[in-house]
Amino acid sequence: MDSKQTLTGRAKFSYALGAVGKDMVYMLSASYVLYYFQDIMGVSAIAMGTILLAARVFDAFNDPIMGVIVAKTKTRWGKFRPWLLIGTLTNAVVLYLMFAAPPTLDAAGLTAYAAVTYILWGVTYTMMDIPYWSMIPAFTEGGKEREGLTTLARSAAGVGSAIITIITLISVHALGNLFGGANAREIEIVGFRWFSLVIAVVFVLFTIITCINVKEKSTVEMETVSVGQMFKALLQNDQAMTVTITIVLVNGALYITSNLVLYFFKYDFGGTGWYNDYTLFSTFGGGIQILSMMFLYPLLRNGLKLSNTRIFYVSMGMGAAGYAVLLVLTFTNMSSVFLLCIPAFFIFATNGINSILTTVFLANTVDYGELKNNRRDESVIFSMQTFVVKLASGVAAFIASVCLQVNQLSNAAVSEADKLVDFSASVSTSAKVGLRMTMTFIPIAGLIVAFFWFRKKYFLTDEKVEEIARQVKERRGGET
Repeated sequence: MDSKQTLTGRAKFSYALGAVGKDMVYMLSASYVLYYFQDIMGVSAIAMGTILLAARVFDAFNDPIMGVIVAKTKTRWGKFRPWLLIGTLTNAVVLYLMFAAPPTLDAAGLTAYAAVTYILWGVTYTMMDIPYWSMIPAFTEGGKEREGLTTLARSAAGVGSAIITIITLISVHALGNLFGGANAREIEIVGFRWFSLVIAVVFVLFTIITCINVKEKSTVEMETVSVGQMFKALLQNDQAMTVTITIVLVNGALYITSNLVLYFFKYDFGGTGWYNDYTLFSTFGGGIQILSMMFLYPLLRNGLKLSNTRIFYVSMGMGAAGYAVLLVLTFTNMSSVFLLCIPAFFIFATNGINSILTTVFLANTVDYGELKNNRRDESVIFSMQTFVVKLASGVAAFIASVCLQVNQLSNAAVSEADKLVDFSASVSTSAKVGLRMTMTFIPIAGLIVAFFWFRKKYFLTDEKVEEIARQVKERRGGET
């Protein structure tokens, strides 16, 4: 692409389409792999929790390695698109295999199968995820064009995630019935196999469109960051350390709920059409999360003129209140899914606002680090964001798996003679209480700890950030 040529609408659409497919695949794995192997296939919950934690921590360390490999790649098609296509093709194959586990395997065999396929899925996803986001400078000019495309791609990724949230369980049950599932468990086994195949094919098609219509410049350089650089930058930047720990606490709290909410609807809320209620709840929550990013945060920031730190405190209060209301509702009245949308509003709004504030707070620590250490670690700091989010998701998945193991929540423990089963009827009251407590008390505790940790350690107020930016600018002017 000529450096003076503006980005065409076709290129923008094609790149955004790649984000839709990419996050459809990611959300399918992130939201349903624990449920598929533990609840449907019968793998031990503790074993799955350990696999998910180990794989996500490994994947976090693997990101910088893949960045180096991509940076050193030189082909006639550029350095990004070859890996984008290779990663997509291999990830699509592994995705299908992961959700097509042979039901004839014994417990040890299924555990090994889950471990191998999930780790391979993480490695192959990194192969395409790193070049996808890293290639933006290779076909855009700086400034508004680059910022606009990044915003478009992030929004498209949100659409991909929302699609999976809305259609997965309904599609799985429809496909399972269509292709001959004999009972409730077989319907989900068959349904997930066919659904993952459909998503894998869509993923490949969308990426091919991206590779064809997005032309990268072969001369672009890619900045890579090592794990050692990330930790060194953290140790030398106390504000970056504060934000990082806050991210782990908040995201860990929210991810525990997202891992368990599916089980809540199946084994606690109950009913033969529990997956329809789950879909309605998730659709509402996903919409609130997006709207909170688009409208609620700007309203608090620009309309009410609140500082970012105060918005953070408000969002932590909203999240804790949402969990408290959810806990009360589960012990009083669960006759309607619409009542559960009340706490969902506060919890999902917290998640949406937090996703914005995470980037804002990390950006603030970059200037602070430059002033304090006389070194600008922008790429290092933002690489750490991906690392800690994956770490938080791994820890949350492990905590959720312990809850499932202790409360013995599994499809295998329920009669499967019929296609329509009210799973909640065979679950003990103590197990339901344990699930409710894990979904609410642990997240509330995490948000409270994050609130006080952040309040005590973080001092980069809006005024302080402006002052630091001014000092950094003066220092640069003095050096030139």
